[in-house]
Amino acid sequence: MGENASFWESLLYAHPTCTSWKQEAEGSIYHLASILFVVGFMGGSGFFGLLYVFSLLGLGFLCSSVWAWLDVCAADIFSWNFILFVICFVQFIYVTYQVRSVSFDREFQELYSALFQPLGISLTVYRKIVLCCDAEVVTLEKEHCYAMQGKTPIDKLSLLVSGRIRVTVDGEFLHYIFPLQFLDSPEWDSLRPTEEGIFQVTLTAETDCRYVAWRRKKLYLLFAKHRFISRLFSILIGSDIAEKLYALNDRVQVGKGFRYDIRLPNFYHVSLPETPPVQLSHYLQRGSPWRKPTGVTNFSPFSTQ
Repeated sequence: MGENASFWESLLYAHPTCTSWKQEAEGSIYHLASILFVVGFMGGSGFFGLLYVFSLLGLGFLCSSVWAWLDVCAADIFSWNFILFVICFVQFIYVTYQVRSVSFDREFQELYSALFQPLGISLTVYRKIVLCCDAEVVTLEKEHCYAMQGKTPIDKLSLLVSGRIRVTVDGEFLHYIFPLQFLDSPEWDSLRPTEEGIFQVTLTAETDCRYVAWRRKKLYLLFAKHRFISRLFSILIGSDIAEKLYALNDRVQVGKGFRYDIRLPNFYHVSLPETPPVQLSHYLQRGSPWRKPTGVTNFSPFSTQ
């Protein structure tokens, strides 16, 4: 205990206490460094927050180094502050390189701002999603088909960036697909990863369109590596399917101007035998473009059975 006490006493009392304080204040460089430290520690998170923090802290350490060299004339104070300045400078360069490496083309940047950024998706996660589609935006010319009923295999998931897609079945119009909507979300959701299928609808470009496409196998590999991305796409696809169901609901009508509501499935089930439905409701009763569950007859997206 005596040795420990002498050790702490030597640390506390090795240097004499200040008997008199300097009357004059330190130079302006010292106060500038202190201000930079205070403002620098107010930085946020993320890439740009790190750039903010390291830039201001680096300037603060640089000012402290100049102050130690010119006013204090202390080599140790100068050395430590200069080393910290170099560390902040290196970190600033490294973060700048990372920000540069996750920059995207204009269309991908607009897609991020409109769809992914409001969900709080970071640029690093978005970069993985973009690399999965090879950072390519595909062009579909007017009146060209993205998929043909009964012919085109379901081998990818696509998101419309610009333009408008018309969805038809047996030549009958169903609904439109607008920008920031998936082209084949019902088909994607109807198949398991190991299953294969073909489109039960025809998708035709009404205008010149641009879309992003992820191959099924490559996207499932990304989901296996990053569960967060898998949950993200599950939410986006589910929301997209709900929008398409509501679009179809607007098309399903009965006699005397009444319209079915998918929020009232029992009403639909009771009223169906009493009033002859249009051809579109007959198509919905067949279960296309959604897969008919195994062991269920007369499946309808609007049925509670």
